[in-house]
Amino acid sequence: MATVLNKVDAVIVGFGWAGAIMAKELTEAGLHVVALERGPMQDTYPEGSYPQVIDELTYSVRKKLFVDVSKETVTVRHSVNDVALPNRQLGAFLPGKGVGGAGLHWSGVHFRVDPVELRLRSHYEERYGRTFIPEGMTIQDFGVSYEELEPYFDFAEKVFGTSGQAWTVKGQVVGEGKGGNPYAPDRSNPFPLPAQKNVVSARLFEKAATSLGYKPYNLPSANTSGPYTNPYGAQMGPCNFCGFCSGYVCYMYSKASPNVNILPALRQVPNFELRPNAHVLRVNLDDSKRRATGVTYIDAQGREVEQPAELVILAAFQFNNVRLMLLSGIGKPYDPVKNEGVVGRNFAYQNMGTVKAFFDKDTYTNNFIGAGGNGIAIDDFNADNFDHGPHGFVGGSPMWVNQAGSRPIAGTSNPPGTPAWGSAWKKATADYYTHQVSMDAHGAHQSYRGNYLDLDPTYRDAYGQPLLRMTFDWQENDIKMNQFMVDKLSKIAQAMNPKAIAVLGKQVKDHFNTTSYQTTHLNGGAIMGTDPKTSALNRYLQSWDVHNVFVPGASAFPQGLGYNPTGLVAALTYWSARAIREQYLKNPGPLVQA
Repeated sequence: MATVLNKVDAVIVGFGWAGAIMAKELTEAGLHVVALERGPMQDTYPEGSYPQVIDELTYSVRKKLFVDVSKETVTVRHSVNDVALPNRQLGAFLPGKGVGGAGLHWSGVHFRVDPVELRLRSHYEERYGRTFIPEGMTIQDFGVSYEELEPYFDFAEKVFGTSGQAWTVKGQVVGEGKGGNPYAPDRSNPFPLPAQKNVVSARLFEKAATSLGYKPYNLPSANTSGPYTNPYGAQMGPCNFCGFCSGYVCYMYSKASPNVNILPALRQVPNFELRPNAHVLRVNLDDSKRRATGVTYIDAQGREVEQPAELVILAAFQFNNVRLMLLSGIGKPYDPVKNEGVVGRNFAYQNMGTVKAFFDKDTYTNNFIGAGGNGIAIDDFNADNFDHGPHGFVGGSPMWVNQAGSRPIAGTSNPPGTPAWGSAWKKATADYYTHQVSMDAHGAHQSYRGNYLDLDPTYRDAYGQPLLRMTFDWQENDIKMNQFMVDKLSKIAQAMNPKAIAVLGKQVKDHFNTTSYQTTHLNGGAIMGTDPKTSALNRYLQSWDVHNVFVPGASAFPQGLGYNPTGLVAALTYWSARAIREQYLKNPGPLVQA
C-alpha cells in the first residue's frame, strides 16, 4: 500500500538541466515544487573534492557518475527481426545518475542550434525536393523557430556562464578576425564571457582548416574563461584546463552544471524540495486518462510513495522520459509496421567520425591539459551550409578539435599497426602520447521508421517493470554522410603534415556497436511537433493527450542535431516553462488545439 503525501503544485521527475531549470522557473511563479531524483545526492563538495576527484580509475573506468546497468538498463537489437538483449556494460552512451544527471558529468560544449535544423523537413523539401529525403526517413520540423527561442538561448547562456565569441549581435558583425563563427545565427547579446584560450592541438587544427579555405571559430564553452556570477547569484571560478572534465565533477566550479548554477538558488526558497533516491515508477492518471494526478515512486527505504500534484514534469534522461510515458499510458505507443502511434517514434543518436594525427617528437600537443567545452571548430559542412545535392545524403556535421584532456589510462592512442599490448605498445605510447591530435565530426543523425523505442516483452528491471527496448541500426544515409565527413576531416589532418593518420569512420553494412562510446546525445521518442498524429508533444513540450504533463529534454527532438544538444534542451525548457507560467497557469488546458 503506497503512502500518499500531501498534494503539491508541481512534481518534477529528474534533476538534471531540464529539471533544474523547470524547478527554478516554477518556484519563481510561486508554485510549491518537489523534484524527484532517482539517484543519490551529489555536488561539487564532497564528490568534486580535490585531489580525489581526479581519479581516472574511479570515474573513467569504474564510471562512478553513470547509471548502474545491473539495476536498470535498456535492451538493444538492430531490427524487428532480432532478439533484443540487455546492455550490461556501459559503452556507446553514458547516462548519468544522481543529482545533476548528465549535466554534472558533461563536457560543456554549449551550442545553440542551426535554424535550418528546427525546420529540417520543410527546408530539404524546399531546396532539394521531396524525393531527396529517403523512403523511411521520418525527419520533421520542431514546430518552433530560432527567432522564438533566441531570448531563451540568450538567458540560458547567462545562467551557464558560457564563454565564446559572437559573429553578429543585433545584425552587426563583431566576430570577424576574432574567432567568431560566420555561419552562426544572429544574437541579441554577446556571450557572457570571452572565448577561452586554445590549446596547441586546436591551433594546429585552425591553421590546417584555414589553409584549406574553411572558416574556423572558437567553440562556445560552458567552461568559464574568467570569474563569473550568473543571474541567480551563483558564482563560478575560471577554468584551469586540468584535463579532468568530461565524466568528472569540476572541482574548480568552472564547468556549468545544475549543481553549480541553479541548485544554490533553489536552496534559498521555501517552496522547493529535492528528494534524491526517489525512483519514479509511473505517472498516475485519473479515470479519464486525460489528466495526471501525480506520480508513484520508491523512496530510499524501499517504500512505495504517491506524490499527488497538479502539474507533472518529466525531465529525466531521454530514454527514461520515453519509458515513463509508455509505462504510464501517456500517448499511443509507436508501431513501426503500421507507422502509427507517437511514443517511441523517431529515436535518433549521433553520427560520429574521428581522425587522429600522429607527429614526430618535436611537435608537442600537451594532451594532458584540456577543458571539456574548449576548442576550434568549422561549420562549413554543418547543417545545410553546403550543397547536398551532388552527395545524396541528408544532414551535416561540425568538425573540431575539442581537447577535453587525455587521461593516462583511457587517453592512450597509437598509430595504425601498433600492437594492443606488450613492449611495442609501451614504446608507441611513450612516443606518441604528447605528440598527437584527435579531431571529430559530430554528425547529425536522422530518424527512421525502423529506429524506435518500446517496452521489452521479456526483460524487467530491479523493480519488476519492463525494460525499454531500443531497436536501432545505422542506415545507408548515415554511412554516406559519415564517409563524406571523415574524408573532409582526413584532408584537414593531412594538411597538418603528420607522421601517421588513424581514421575511425563507418563502412558500408556497418551495424550499431554498443561497446564503443559515441556520445551520450540520444534524441527523440517523445517528440514535439505540430501534428498529434506524428508527435507526442506540442510546440510547448506539453503532452497532446494529458494536458498537465510536460516533457522537456532531448526526447523532444524529432531527429539528432549536428551540434551537441544541451543548449537546445535548455532553451526549449525555458520556452516551455515560460508558456506554463504565462499561459497554462492562468487557464489550465491544452496550449495548442489538436
